[in-house]
Amino acid sequence: MTQTHFPRSRLVTEAEADKEDLFDYFYDQPGSTPGTLIIEADATPPEIFLIDYNEANSTSVKLSTPEECIDYLDTESVSWVDVSGLGSEDILQRLGEVFGLHPLVLEDIVHVPQRPKVEEYEDHLLILVQMVMPKPNKDGFWIEQVSFVLGQHYLLSVQEEPQRDCFEAVRDRILFNKGNVRKTGADYLAYALIDAVIDGFFPVLEDYGERIAALEDEVILKPSHKTLKKIYAVKRELLALRRYIWPLRNAINSLTKADSGLISSDVIIYLRDCYDHTIQVLDILETYRELASGLMDVYLSAMSNKMNEIMKVLTVISTIFIPMTFIAGVYGMNFEYMPELKWPWGYYTCWGMMIAVAATLCFFFWRRGWFQDSASVNDD
Repeated sequence: MTQTHFPRSRLVTEAEADKEDLFDYFYDQPGSTPGTLIIEADATPPEIFLIDYNEANSTSVKLSTPEECIDYLDTESVSWVDVSGLGSEDILQRLGEVFGLHPLVLEDIVHVPQRPKVEEYEDHLLILVQMVMPKPNKDGFWIEQVSFVLGQHYLLSVQEEPQRDCFEAVRDRILFNKGNVRKTGADYLAYALIDAVIDGFFPVLEDYGERIAALEDEVILKPSHKTLKKIYAVKRELLALRRYIWPLRNAINSLTKADSGLISSDVIIYLRDCYDHTIQVLDILETYRELASGLMDVYLSAMSNKMNEIMKVLTVISTIFIPMTFIAGVYGMNFEYMPELKWPWGYYTCWGMMIAVAATLCFFFWRRGWFQDSASVNDD
């Protein structure tokens, strides 16, 4: 069985947004067997980390094989198994056997990017989200799919890449017994990680706020073709963010209404707060999208005004030289009987007429304020 997929960009930057299609999805060939795992050639080999904890103790270890999880899953403590990398079909299949995962669950985990969603199975929940993280130089952001499998006493998380997530604060709260995470179950851990994913959108949006503010100054003071490309890139990147946060809102809303028994009523209250955060992200995102669209209109208006001012300057110059050209053309004709040709002061009189006409027109345009407006535009 073969799989066809469009090339996709997991790193969204201003330069790449103009070249890459942010809406590329993989798709299987018609007739493909459901649940078949297709591992990309450049996928990172998986690394398995486990944090097992209760209110009194916590343990953090790196596992060599998926089967090492079994001893921890048989206890009443909460086990967080974090898998980073999707580069081994064998390890993923063995993880599925250890946790009793449906083949379609593994297919959703491996095939990225997926639309954020929640699916309920007999003894576990599948939660798919898209995690974003700003780049250090504020030039775009990383997109990475994170899959959560929530069971009675465990949480399995699967990420695309190792050592790049927004969960470090949650790990510290577990290991150093901060907050309520060690006093609660796996459902609260799932909430904490989802909340961290949503909070990761705010730094990204803050960067876009700064970029849009800089573009506003550039559009007003010195618009150019590069400015148009920057505006277009920002619009595309914001559209990509919207694509991931909008379905996440629906997924969290479905979690607050889940009746699987894996999520307690206390955690549902926290998930409602998480839902409010997604609404805030969407509000900020829509505001920035409107600002970016407005920048496009301002840019086009500024370029149109600039062109109008240029045409006005050219019109003024042409208007001044047209009568001078007429006078020079009349006395440049090669007729023999022209009285002024033999007049001693004819040359100087012709120059005086042209200078007088030009000065009169310049005075008229100055009184109208045309020279002042044109000069201010040229100075900008």
